[in-house]
Amino acid sequence: MSGATPRGAANEQEAAAWVREMFGRVAPRYDLLNHVLSFNIDRHWRNRTVKRLQPVLDRKDAKVLDLCCGTGDLMLALRAKANARVFGSDFCHPMLTGAMQKAGAGSPIFEADALNLPLPDKSLDAITIAFGFRNLVNYETGLVELRRVLRPGGAAAILEFSQPPNPVFNALYSFYSKNILSKVGGMISGASDAYTYLPDSVRKFPDAERLAEKMKSAGFTEVGFERMTFGIVALHVGVA
Repeated sequence: MSGATPRGAANEQEAAAWVREMFGRVAPRYDLLNHVLSFNIDRHWRNRTVKRLQPVLDRKDAKVLDLCCGTGDLMLALRAKANARVFGSDFCHPMLTGAMQKAGAGSPIFEADALNLPLPDKSLDAITIAFGFRNLVNYETGLVELRRVLRPGGAAAILEFSQPPNPVFNALYSFYSKNILSKVGGMISGASDAYTYLPDSVRKFPDAERLAEKMKSAGFTEVGFERMTFGIVALHVGVA
């Protein structure tokens, strides 16, 4: 088994509680930090994810869930291009408060644990997760749960940080993560432990090839991925 491992967490329950509380503390500055620390390239990554799912989004009868939606940026980007109904879900209440403020009252947003979704089997046509999958405390359980709630032929799109394959760029990116991202993120958010954990979680996360293999092991077919921005991010798509 594998999953997020914050320092000091002895089991999955403690790890999940730590991650939820940490995101609650950084929620007020989360959007600002995403844009600043990515040099605003995060918008391009989300737009690329939307384009990959456009055939599903065009269908009026389709249901699409943005899981681990945070403050709702990808959810809103999906909704802007969709005839389908787009939902959002996260297990951190302060993040959902931010999403609701941006999306408006009455938006289909609900609070839930990604490892135990309150949804029937085969009820969704697509699921997206942007920069939230690596924070799950059990990746295998998360993938099985995604496949459970997807209809046959439904798509799972996981947008996540990855390890650049070029060793020189990987070394530069590692230096940036350890020495700049963590310090700037901690200073702006006021939560230095959060921006120590987040770069560390990227380093521990499976590379693109291994994540693809995990998706296949969970039963997804037609699994593929594309690297973006020299490989610091990878978009994985698989079919249930």
